[in-house]
Amino acid sequence: MVAKGTVQHPIWVRFLSETERKCGELHSSKFYLGQSLGPRARITRRRKLITMNTKKITEKNMGVDVSKLTLDLHLLPDNKTFHVNNNHAGIAKAMARLIKIQPARIVIEATGRLEKLFVCACVEAQLPVVVVNPLAIRRFASACGIIAKTDALDAKVIALFSERIRPDIRTINDKESQFINDLLVRRAQLSDMCTMEKNRLSIMPEALFDSIQQTIAYLEQEKTMIEKKLDQSIKNNVQYNEKLNILKSIPGVGDITVYTMLGQLPERGKINTREIAALVGVAPMNKDSGSYRGQRRIRGGRRSVRKVLYMATLSAIRCNPVIRAQYQRLMKSGKLFKVAMTACMRKLIVIMNAMLRDGKCWQ
Repeated sequence: MVAKGTVQHPIWVRFLSETERKCGELHSSKFYLGQSLGPRARITRRRKLITMNTKKITEKNMGVDVSKLTLDLHLLPDNKTFHVNNNHAGIAKAMARLIKIQPARIVIEATGRLEKLFVCACVEAQLPVVVVNPLAIRRFASACGIIAKTDALDAKVIALFSERIRPDIRTINDKESQFINDLLVRRAQLSDMCTMEKNRLSIMPEALFDSIQQTIAYLEQEKTMIEKKLDQSIKNNVQYNEKLNILKSIPGVGDITVYTMLGQLPERGKINTREIAALVGVAPMNKDSGSYRGQRRIRGGRRSVRKVLYMATLSAIRCNPVIRAQYQRLMKSGKLFKVAMTACMRKLIVIMNAMLRDGKCWQ
């Protein structure tokens, strides 16, 4: 029986409180369930949450929340927050402080290119910056029971994510490589717009055909100009010369595939077979539970790289003897077309990764 007037918390809250009492509080930063306390708040009692690592934290981790106009930065374990404008002047101030602090890791969300200016500044200052998927941060916050959302609180959550999860610090493109990546993104945008206009030819009245065709011609002209800039940028970049020759030696691999590998996959040649397949999104993922064995499917990965790799694989199954042999063997064994294509895509990206790692051309 529960005494009258006693607050009976859910079992999981009582368990967390008892566990936290045993482990002790890790640092001074506190996170609470629900929204701010007040007369209209749904949760009016503060409940401290358990963190996942009970070791004393000594390294410094910085979380950065990005918006269009501002940056909120939170430092753990010092539990300090500061705020700067998301422009060249504001980021320069942030860099000056970060260079003095020398954090072990700076974690920032991928927010539709709003983070690019800050990330480029960190790369130039040789600071350990990590760009993470916003969904991972949100799920981490939910797992911690953090429901409220403000810019300052988001920066704290990102810093805590950095401290507890410790995401790997991966290679980030330098300024020249980033410009090549931007050109690739722009080319993809023009291609998508051109496809949309071509599709409208089948649904719009004939009176509008001239307008649509003029738009298509303009988009094609712009795409050609972007491709010329791509060619020139790649040729002017000395560090790409050897890699360019290696990738172009593979039968079925064209210029756009090569440029995409160089501009949008900076990890190329530095990670193993399984990692490169998972990074591109062509690794089959398990879906098992108990005695149930689900069908393996590809999930996640870099969609822009995968799209280009798909077109390269279509070409490779016609003119590349290795890829063609695997495709024919899989089709003869009764595999579906998409299954065979995915397997060939995986083989092709693994071959390219191995060739770049070893510095050897196609033989």
